[in-house]
Amino acid sequence: MRTPRLIVKNVFRRKLRACLTILGMAIAVAAFGLLRTVVSIWNTATQASATDRLIVRDAVSFIMPLPYAYLDKIQQVPGVKVVTFANWFGGTYRNKENFFARSAIDGATFFKVYRRYEVSKQEMADFMKEQDACIVGSALAKRYGFKLGDTITLKGDIYPGTWDFVLRGIYEPKSKSTDASQMFLHWRYLNERVKQVFPGREDQVGWFIAKIDNPANAGRIASSIDALFKNSSAETKTESEREFVKGFVTSASAIIDAMDYMSYVIVGIIMLVLANTMIMSARERTREYAVLKAIGFSAGRLTELILGESLFISIIGGALGIALTYPMVRSFQGMLPPGAFPGLSVGSRTLELASAAVIVVGIGAAVFPIQRVLSTRIADGVRFSG
Repeated sequence: MRTPRLIVKNVFRRKLRACLTILGMAIAVAAFGLLRTVVSIWNTATQASATDRLIVRDAVSFIMPLPYAYLDKIQQVPGVKVVTFANWFGGTYRNKENFFARSAIDGATFFKVYRRYEVSKQEMADFMKEQDACIVGSALAKRYGFKLGDTITLKGDIYPGTWDFVLRGIYEPKSKSTDASQMFLHWRYLNERVKQVFPGREDQVGWFIAKIDNPANAGRIASSIDALFKNSSAETKTESEREFVKGFVTSASAIIDAMDYMSYVIVGIIMLVLANTMIMSARERTREYAVLKAIGFSAGRLTELILGESLFISIIGGALGIALTYPMVRSFQGMLPPGAFPGLSVGSRTLELASAAVIVVGIGAAVFPIQRVLSTRIADGVRFSG
């Protein structure tokens, strides 16, 4: 009997145990794939942050506003090419479950600094013509069926009241890591209404974004900006966009680190599950292996049989697990709020790690059974009755 055929027959001698082991492998590999996918997309999003953009925020807290008057002073700092700003609007669309990011921006400069949002020239011109115009991402438009010319009504919380915006543009993300579920509106429209309804809160922005000429000078430029407002009533903290993103989600980073660690713990669990199956199988067939040794089966041939069984189970379970990873990732993304982990998909790196883990587990789980079979004397094996 040829070796592959013998390996398959040996694996399915105990059909229930073999199927349960394969199923356990599949679930574990799928969990590994999901965790690695989240970790990978997180790292990719952080690394994708531009090196030529600096974020200027309040030194005390990100939620504290900055005076609009800082704009001209930041623009005059040597090395700064363009300065724009944004302000979190908040609000509710229909109900609190329909969450998506809503920011008030300076339309004239914002899309020059952020090239990752692609808007047609005509739609941008229409947006700039009307104060109550807005632009939304293609994913958001698809989710709610928004069309150009629609009126989007928000109920304000940071800025109480009913706010109506006319949809004049739909942007397309330039890459998979770009969030396509945001809404942008005119800051000047927000500011004019705040002057009338909430006097004392006008002429304030959430944060400034400075595009610089040379990323190598980021540290010097950041220090120069902060020095301008030192000892003022609203001191600033300027940092690279990458550092800003990392700092903004510090608590989430701890979760991601834990997920990274757990993904490798799962590999160990997989190995223990498969090793247990292989040890039980080798123990049950101790007498059989002794007979095979007696009739001339070499150590290499016995190693081939045991290792083949382990790799067969591992590869079948791993392949099934990788196949399950895709629907698991889609299901996980469906449970997240819009904009969380944009571009979440199973990447080639995740597949490589999962495949490598499957092979390592298959080999590792066979080590002890092989050692046991080869070290057992023929006479002891034949007499074995466990």
